[in-house]
Amino acid sequence: MVLFNYKSYLIFLFASLAVSIGLQMILPFPYGLVAAMAIFILFPILLRKRYANRIKGTGDSSGGGGFFGTNSSGGGGVRYVCLVCRNTVKGDSCSRCGSRQKRADF
Repeated sequence: MVLFNYKSYLIFLFASLAVSIGLQMILPFPYGLVAAMAIFILFPILLRKRYANRIKGTGDSSGGGGFFGTNSSGGGGVRYVCLVCRNTVKGDSCSRCGSRQKRADF
């Protein structure tokens, strides 16, 4: 899944430019300028918000997950795995083998 496509961004940029020029030709001077400024300020904000929602995994796409991807543990935190027996560790030492060596599992 591509989150940011330059081709679609350029299409969006030139379409907003055409709409703002059209509004400036149709509307009188101060209203056309205000409408053009609103287009160039609000539309990129909305576009960035849509891409940020895709990255977070909210909105209309469900493939996000953030920097480390989706967390498969479901608990929302970091899981620790024993290096000796690969058991999930919930404290200082492993409950299965007693080893204190563990690694973080994202």
